[in-house]
Amino acid sequence: MSWDFKFGIEEEYFVNDAPKRDIAKGKIKEFFAACRDRVSGDIHPEMLEPQIEIATKPVLEFSEARKQLAGLRSSVGAVAREFDLSIMASGTHPLAVWSRVRPTAQPRYGKVMHDLQMLGSRNVLCGMHVHVEVPELSMRVDIMNRIQPYLPLLLALSTSSPFWQAQRTGLLGYRLAAYRELPRTGLPDLFENEQDYQRYIDTLVAARAIENSSYVWWVIRPSLKHPTLELRVADSCTRLDDTIAIAALYRCLVRHLSLDTTLNAGQTGASRAINDENGWRAQRYGIHGSFVDEKTRTAKPVRELLDETLDLVAEDAKALGCQRELDLARWIVARGTSADQQLTLYTEAVGRGLSNRDALAGVVDWLSAETMGETGIRH
Repeated sequence: MSWDFKFGIEEEYFVNDAPKRDIAKGKIKEFFAACRDRVSGDIHPEMLEPQIEIATKPVLEFSEARKQLAGLRSSVGAVAREFDLSIMASGTHPLAVWSRVRPTAQPRYGKVMHDLQMLGSRNVLCGMHVHVEVPELSMRVDIMNRIQPYLPLLLALSTSSPFWQAQRTGLLGYRLAAYRELPRTGLPDLFENEQDYQRYIDTLVAARAIENSSYVWWVIRPSLKHPTLELRVADSCTRLDDTIAIAALYRCLVRHLSLDTTLNAGQTGASRAINDENGWRAQRYGIHGSFVDEKTRTAKPVRELLDETLDLVAEDAKALGCQRELDLARWIVARGTSADQQLTLYTEAVGRGLSNRDALAGVVDWLSAETMGETGIRH
């Protein structure tokens, strides 16, 4: 191809009151100011106060992406500790109650919150986004259509949101269930071409329904700021290895679909509905479920689909120099996702006689320690 598939990764974290293990309610402005002064890298507030987003610079090598992310997690975590806070990468917060969370005082978010009302207040959620370079908008729209069958797999590998409002949800990935309360979320429609997509955006902007395309929050979208196709389906990954594995698989899929323009061409309304069903199955069962295969009309276990997908993009991984990072996806299936570990810790704690809140506090301890690269767990 005539481009290098440069990529960048964004991670959203919760900011916690470390002793309480709950969402932070004080010292957040001071914490953000200290991060901006002392931590190199892109650091931004999110729609709600106790959330922070970090971003890597665009890179070609996963070793550099890992180095940047590890450095940002560690340095932001170190600043947090000075304020008796911690950061935590997960799709939902095990203990947070949305009605007690305050919005961020910024003009953009103020407008969004006014529009969304209670739905905005309930958006106590964190995701992981991956940008991959695709210079032409026409190609971005085309790949956005044809990559949809793989999005449930990427979601299943990332699941880290089994709890909501201090309750076990029964889902491995509850985040997108809550996120879909918002408008312009979920799977994008199957756009005929670049002009069809642009007509949709231009019409909403002209009607003043949205300001620009950044107010479209699909699980995958063409970026407004960068010549990239932005993956947004993944939960915020607690383990750095999981972030890297999912980013590698997504980047390889984008390259593969760029080279093979016939793969998944001709997606239909039925195809999109099946992709949506598989997205639900990823939320519910994570890596332990199965996905509906449109061609065979069978249900394939996630492990089998992952193996098929890794075989499909093997040459892309070689070309991009990320075979090692891609292999980490198999390790996710072998040892479980963050959601699996959270549920294991919770179940064991309840089995030892701990209260629901104390059991969830232990989950928060693990999430914070893993995110910040600590080896011990506070008790």
